[in-house]
Amino acid sequence: MKIAVIQPKMIGDVLITSVVFEELKQKFPGAELHFIVNKNTIPVLENNPFIDKIIILDPSTEKGLSGFIKQMKRIRVEKYDIIIDSYSKLKTALFCKLSLAKKTISFHKSYSRFFYTDTIIRTKYSISTATKAVEHRLQLLTTLGIDFQVIKPKLYLLDSERENAIHTLKQNGIDLKKPLIMISAIGSSEAKTYPLHYMAEVIDTIAENKSVQILFNYIPNQKNIALELYNLCQLETRKKIFFDIYAKSLREFMGFTSQCDALIGNEGGAINMAKALDIPTFTIFSPFILKNDWNMFENETTTISVHISDYYPNLSLIKSKNDTKIYELLKPELYNNLLLLFLNNNL
Repeated sequence: MKIAVIQPKMIGDVLITSVVFEELKQKFPGAELHFIVNKNTIPVLENNPFIDKIIILDPSTEKGLSGFIKQMKRIRVEKYDIIIDSYSKLKTALFCKLSLAKKTISFHKSYSRFFYTDTIIRTKYSISTATKAVEHRLQLLTTLGIDFQVIKPKLYLLDSERENAIHTLKQNGIDLKKPLIMISAIGSSEAKTYPLHYMAEVIDTIAENKSVQILFNYIPNQKNIALELYNLCQLETRKKIFFDIYAKSLREFMGFTSQCDALIGNEGGAINMAKALDIPTFTIFSPFILKNDWNMFENETTTISVHISDYYPNLSLIKSKNDTKIYELLKPELYNNLLLLFLNNNL
């Protein structure tokens, strides 16, 4: 039997979706399990013992109708018995319809019965600490006779990757006997980036711990914004930031994060990766992200998050991501006590 799961993007979504493979391997130990993903997400799947093969989609080179046909042929030639579409968009629905798989599974939508043999209605409310982000993925397995159970996403770092991270950090002046904090400095978009002057206040609070050392996480095209954030921090804080220590790849970032005492900052892939490495996280949610869908495994000690709705519960839902004023309401003073609690618990 061959089973494929489709979740092309994003990095955090791919990592979360990977939980289904552990369940599939338990239910069908003899099955060959494939994951169909975009090329840039592969690092979060490396060394996963439950995934037998990764089918790569590369939207940077496979564009338009010709690109779709190439991707479709790559899927169809595998002759899957079952395809689980976690992404559930029109493109992946077409992949399922044209794949000739005997059983295709996805979420219920008005048009979904045309494309899939089985659809499930997503639960409206979360039923566990995993929240709907994980629960909905696992819910897709119920049509295969797999009962729901909470599974936490995991990353599988090699010992050599951890050792390389330790070596690089030490070479750059990091003392691993002292607290080390990774800051998720910049979000994946402007709408998901906490106002820089507020983030600087957060980092200043972290730096009040005299022995703390701070790293910034950002992608190359965000360096100027990260530098702007750095310059907004107090002078004494800047002395504790190792700005030039930068992960050149996602795997290297994971290695660095595995040596940190906590990761603090914008919600996104970095937060999800830290959780998958069992690193404590303090997450600042964008107003446009539903916290209750994504605050996985929150426990008020090692995993804490804040959202504008925590402090303004009657605030009308803002639908336009161009309305940045809403984020300005989430002042650090509102949750400073929670941040201090988190730091005291984990440093």
